[in-house]
Amino acid sequence: MKIKPLFDRIVLLPKKSEEKKGGILLPTAAQEKSQIATVVAVGDGGTVDGKVAPIVVKVGDEVLYSKYSGVEYEEDDVKYVVVRQPDIIAIIEK
Repeated sequence: MKIKPLFDRIVLLPKKSEEKKGGILLPTAAQEKSQIATVVAVGDGGTVDGKVAPIVVKVGDEVLYSKYSGVEYEEDDVKYVVVRQPDIIAIIEK
């Protein structure tokens, strides 16, 4: 990957959406966008009210993020989402 996020930005690799729901095969346009992703790159952190806010996720973490957040980015036919740290709702523990 050739992208390095800045400040409190985080690059996520979303999980694939379900193609089947209740035994019915859904076309790509009807599938809901997954809100679970894997962290693939993190920025150095940003400032909030003049204080440095460290990044709390690390590469490899599986996270839940806000549905309508982020900017989509595609590289080598792989779609990534770049979000700000506050858009990450939770870290999913395995």
